[in-house]
Amino acid sequence: MHILMAQINTTVGDFTGNTDQVIVAAEQACAQHDSPIVVFPELTLSGYPPEDLLLRPALCKRVSDALERLCSDLPGSAWVIVGYPIRREGALYNCAGVIHQGELVAEYRKCELPNYQVFDEKRYFTAGSQPCVLDIEGVRVGLSICEDIWVPGPTAATAAAGAQLLINLNASPYHRGKQQQRLELVSQRCKDNKLAVVYVNQVGGQDELVFDGGSFAMNPEGSVAVQAPRFQNATTWCEYSGEAGAGALRTSSIEPPLDELAAIWQALVLGMRDYVNKNGFPGVVLGLSGGVDSALTLAVAVDALGPERVQAVMMPFRYTSDISIADAAQQSATLGVRHSVISIEPIYESFLAALQDEFAGLEPDTTEENLQARCRGVLLMSLSNKKRSLVLTTGNKSELAVGYSTLYGDMAGGFDVLKDVPKTLVYALCHYRNSLGPCIPERVIERPPSAELAPDQKDEDSLPPYEVLDRILELYVERDYSAEAIIAEGIDRADVERAVRLVDINEYKRRQAPVGVRITQRGFGRDRRYPITSAWRIGS
Repeated sequence: MHILMAQINTTVGDFTGNTDQVIVAAEQACAQHDSPIVVFPELTLSGYPPEDLLLRPALCKRVSDALERLCSDLPGSAWVIVGYPIRREGALYNCAGVIHQGELVAEYRKCELPNYQVFDEKRYFTAGSQPCVLDIEGVRVGLSICEDIWVPGPTAATAAAGAQLLINLNASPYHRGKQQQRLELVSQRCKDNKLAVVYVNQVGGQDELVFDGGSFAMNPEGSVAVQAPRFQNATTWCEYSGEAGAGALRTSSIEPPLDELAAIWQALVLGMRDYVNKNGFPGVVLGLSGGVDSALTLAVAVDALGPERVQAVMMPFRYTSDISIADAAQQSATLGVRHSVISIEPIYESFLAALQDEFAGLEPDTTEENLQARCRGVLLMSLSNKKRSLVLTTGNKSELAVGYSTLYGDMAGGFDVLKDVPKTLVYALCHYRNSLGPCIPERVIERPPSAELAPDQKDEDSLPPYEVLDRILELYVERDYSAEAIIAEGIDRADVERAVRLVDINEYKRRQAPVGVRITQRGFGRDRRYPITSAWRIGS
């Protein structure tokens, strides 16, 4: 039995384009083998996650039309297993259907509906309750969908119903360490149920989520037989043979694992590429300050889109150092992007002149610093309006957590690829990208970080050292430690209380931040939903 793991990149709401991909892959599979099984990811026809599109009255008509087209246009010899949402008996289900010889011959309804982290499936779907096992070319094949394999029950029920082989359709988003979790979990299910498993995952970016693919097939003893590449479209064959109730997958191509920095880099690149392309932007523009965050953002943009679609703008002011101007120009030249220099000095002076009566008698403070950032934001958004380019903001997770950013200034834009990247990881990724080829000037990485909004300004004038701050944020934001529990880890009380307070009072800023790629299990977005108006404070 020849099984094609069709790890494809779908677009939410593009029923025609997603259906086209299914037909093309099935035709290619039939050109290589007779009667192949072709397996696609979870909710392929609608794309994943469709969110409240699932509540639209027209949804099921579009799904039904797509299924009708598949039954009409798919090669009859193929066994095509595809995911979609559909209403049956008045309830909406997350389904996997099997199409063969022009008919929908079987349909499985997802039993376990995840409702944690980025998942919200109980808002939309009714849970199924029965296993689905069918005979395909003499092999008893069971179906399941994503979360069904993360808990023991559905796999055990499918094995008890006589399955020799389990096919699991997934839209499993990436976060650091996720692939190893999948491999260990599925290996345990194989061993517990003496069942071979084919695990097919989606690939691509969808708003803040990135799906990393990495589809694989495992034998009943829990060993990997086939491993598809990650972060790219792939059609990967696996071969199953079974006799007298026992069966095995033939070991063939096994993609080598990615180390953590390589996986994060590919997630950021894929997330940006798909956000820009799927939303129809011809290119991107960003402020290149000579600092490490904008330097890394530029590097991701070039790897994602190519230099011809990227414009970098240096917007100097009286506090901008000569080396910042030189380093920005050097990186732009190295990467081959369009580099512009627009001083904000006259714009800033015009704003101050307009505000002089209102500011009379008041001492300068952070207002003037924020005004610099807002002048830059106005310039970038004007370039965006005129050229239809997407503005990339450059703030990292550490800054976003504590509000070290300016609303309608450096936060003005449409996409922040570093939104879930802590500052210490920014530096590690800079070194990683430079290991692939010349990119970011070493001086940018080595200099103390500064917003350059005041003379001799350094980030650590306002914040704890980033090594300390990032540890606090990991414990407080990602692991839900209390302030006292963080202090018990040996971190200075003043640093902890200061950082935690800043996180708590800056929710209003984060709500107005652009979308960005999620790489941790608790990003600022779908994962973390805290009230803006709240009396919750340290010790409460």
